[in-house]
Amino acid sequence: MVKKELNFTDIAWPASRLGELVENLAQKAKMLKHSDRLPQPPERLQRSDYEDLGRWLDNAAATLGLEAEPVSTLYTDVDQFIRVGGPSILRFPASAEDDQLKFLALIKGSKHRGYLLCPDLKVRKLHIEALRSVICQTYEAQITKLIDQVLVEVEVIEQRRERVKAAILKNQLGPVRIESGWLLRLPPSAGTRSQFRYSGIYRPVLILLGMYAIQQLLSIASWIVIGRGVFQGHFDMGWILAWSLLLLFTIPVQIIVNDGQNELSTNAGSIFKQRLIHGTLQLEPEEIRHQGMGQFLGRVMESEAVEMLALSGGFMAILSIVDLFFAFLILTKGVGGNLHAFLLALWVISTILILWRYYQNSRDWFENYRGMTNDLVEGMVGHRTRLIQEDIKHWHDNEDQSLDKYLKLSENVDQISIQLNAFISRGWMIVGLIGIAIPFATESPPPQMLAISLGGVLLASQALAKLTGGAQSLMGLFNAWQQVGPLFNAAARPKSLSDLSLVDTSSTENHSQENHIQYPHRGEIRRGETLLAGRELFFRYRPLGKAVLEGCTIQINQGDRILLEGPSGGGKSTLAAILTGLRFSEAGSLLLWGIDQKILGTDEWRRKVTMAPQFHENYVFSETFAFNLLMGRRWPPEPGDLEEAEQLCRELGLGEVLDRMPSGFQQMLGESGWQLSHGERSRLYIARTLLQKSDLIILDESFGSLDPENLFRSLKCVLDRARTVLVIAHP
Repeated sequence: MVKKELNFTDIAWPASRLGELVENLAQKAKMLKHSDRLPQPPERLQRSDYEDLGRWLDNAAATLGLEAEPVSTLYTDVDQFIRVGGPSILRFPASAEDDQLKFLALIKGSKHRGYLLCPDLKVRKLHIEALRSVICQTYEAQITKLIDQVLVEVEVIEQRRERVKAAILKNQLGPVRIESGWLLRLPPSAGTRSQFRYSGIYRPVLILLGMYAIQQLLSIASWIVIGRGVFQGHFDMGWILAWSLLLLFTIPVQIIVNDGQNELSTNAGSIFKQRLIHGTLQLEPEEIRHQGMGQFLGRVMESEAVEMLALSGGFMAILSIVDLFFAFLILTKGVGGNLHAFLLALWVISTILILWRYYQNSRDWFENYRGMTNDLVEGMVGHRTRLIQEDIKHWHDNEDQSLDKYLKLSENVDQISIQLNAFISRGWMIVGLIGIAIPFATESPPPQMLAISLGGVLLASQALAKLTGGAQSLMGLFNAWQQVGPLFNAAARPKSLSDLSLVDTSSTENHSQENHIQYPHRGEIRRGETLLAGRELFFRYRPLGKAVLEGCTIQINQGDRILLEGPSGGGKSTLAAILTGLRFSEAGSLLLWGIDQKILGTDEWRRKVTMAPQFHENYVFSETFAFNLLMGRRWPPEPGDLEEAEQLCRELGLGEVLDRMPSGFQQMLGESGWQLSHGERSRLYIARTLLQKSDLIILDESFGSLDPENLFRSLKCVLDRARTVLVIAHP
C-alpha cells in the first residue's frame, strides 16, 4: 500500500544525514530562523543501535537550542501520535540489506495525513494508515503471516480480510509499546518570546484585544441608537431592529473573547509550569541546601499563585486600559470636553499612587506570611523530634509576637484595599458628575452632550474598578515572584554539552580527534587502564572559606575496587560529589577516559559516573517500587528491565520485601506507601545505582546501616556487578 504511493527511498533519511535532517526539520517547523550546519553522526554510530544514536541526537538538538525527547506509544495510539506528534523524527524499519539506520521526518499531522520532509527537502503527504504501517512494520511482521494463514484456513472472504486482520492486530498488539522515535521541540529553557511565538500565544492575545475593542464599540453603538430614539421622542422600527442586531452581534464577540482568554490561559500556563519544573531541576544542590521544608512549600504555593494572578490580573489590567482609552475619547466629546478628560487623568494618577502604597504594605505582609508558613511546616515536619527532645515550655515561643505582627500588617493591607475598592470607583463618580455640573451650571449644553458625558463617566468608573482589581492581582504577582523568579530564571542557564564526536564513550572507535583514545565495549573491562584522573583539585564551600580539598590528586583505573576511609568532615563526600559532577572544583583538572569534564559535558559525565549519596541525602519517591529502582534507566521499562531489577533485588536480599508487597513492583513507596526499614532503603539505593550500569560507581557510606549478613551479601553483589567501584566508609 505504501509502495504504491511513494518509494521508501524517497522519504527515508539515512543516519549519515541525521544532522541535516534535524536542522531542516527544525527550520520547516519554524523553530529556527537560521542555524549553523550540524555535523553528521560519526560513522560508528550510523550502524549502531538507536540508543547510542539517540544520545548523539539529543546533543545535536541541544546545540541548536532544541530538545529531542525519546517517545514511545502504544500500538493502538500510533495514529493519534502521528496526528499530534510533529515535528518528530521517526524510526524507519531498516532491512537486512541496509548498511545504516534510517529515519522519517514528520513535520506535522492532520486528521487523515502526515506531512513528511523528504531528503530532497520537499514536503510530501502520506496517508496515516500507510505511515502507521511503516512505523509498526517490525512489530506486525512477527504475527502477520500467521494471521493471513488463519484467515485463509477459516475461509474469510477476501473483501473482509484487511478489516479482520486489522482487528486481530489491534487485539494482539494493543498493549505493546512502540518505540516511535524522538519529538523535536523547544526546551523549557528557550526564551519566552520564542516559546510564545512557537506555541501561538500572540494570536489569542491579539484576538482577545481586538474582539474586546469590537465589543466595546458595539456597546457604544447600541447606546447611541438608544440615545437617538430617546432624544427624538419615539422609536422607529428600524432603530429598534438596529439596536437588536447590535446586541445580537455582541454574543458571538463575547464567545470569541472567552475562547481567546481560555486558549491564552491554557498555553501560557503550560509554558510557565514546564519552565518552573525545568528551572527547579537546574538548581545546584548548594543553592537550596540551606532552605527548609517550609520554604520549599512556599515556592510551590507561590508558583501556583503566580500563574493565577498573572492571568487574571493581567487580563483585567489590559482590558481596563482599553476601557479607559474609550472613556477618554467619549469624555472629550461631552459637555466637559478636555477638562473632563483631564480630571480623569488626575484621578488615574491618584489611583496609581494609592496602588503603590498598597504594594508596599502588601510586600511586608507577604514577607511575614512566608516566615510564619516556614515555621509552621518546620514544626510539623519535626513534630516527632519535638515531642521527644524539646521542652514543652518552649513549643510556642514567639508565636504571639508573630501573630500580633501579622494581624497589624493584615489590618493595614485591608484598610488600603477598602479604599481602593470603595473610594476609587465611587469617588470618580462624584468627580465625574462635578465635571458635568460645572459646564451645565454656566451654560445650557444640549441633552445629547450631557448623555455622552454621563456615558463616559460610567465607562471610566467600570474601567477604574477593573484597574484596581487587576493591579491588586499584579502586585500579588510581584510579591510571589520573589519566590518563583529564581526558579523561572534558572531555566535559562546554558546546558553543558559534550562535543558531538564524544557523546558515546562505549565504542571502540576513536572519539577524540587529538588524543586517539580507544574506548572499551560495553561490559568489557580493561584492568589497569586509567578511567578517571583528578589532579590538584581544590574546593571550598564559600569564596573566602577554608579549603575542604586542596591539591587533591586521584587516579582510578578500570576494574579497581577502592575503599576510601577517613574521619567525619574530612572531605570524603565532597570529593565524591566532585567526581560525580554534583560539585565543581575551583582549580585542577578532572578527566574521564582522558577527556576533560568541560569537554565531555555534565550530562554525559553523570551518565558515566554515578553515586549513591549518603542516606540523609538520598530519597524514596512516592512512586512505585519499579520507578524507584529504574529511574536512572529508560521509562517506562521493558520486561527485561524488570527481570534484571528483580534478580538484583534478590541478590541484595530485597526479594522477601518484594514478595511481601501486595502489588509487587507496582507497590507505591514513600511516606504514604510501603514502609521500608533503614537497611532496606540503603539496599534500594545500592540497587538503583547498580542498575544504571555506569563506568564508575561511588557508594557513599551505603553499607553503614546493614547487619553483617546483609553487608556481606550486598558487598558481594556490588563487587560482582560493578565494573569499577569506589566505596566511602568510616574507619
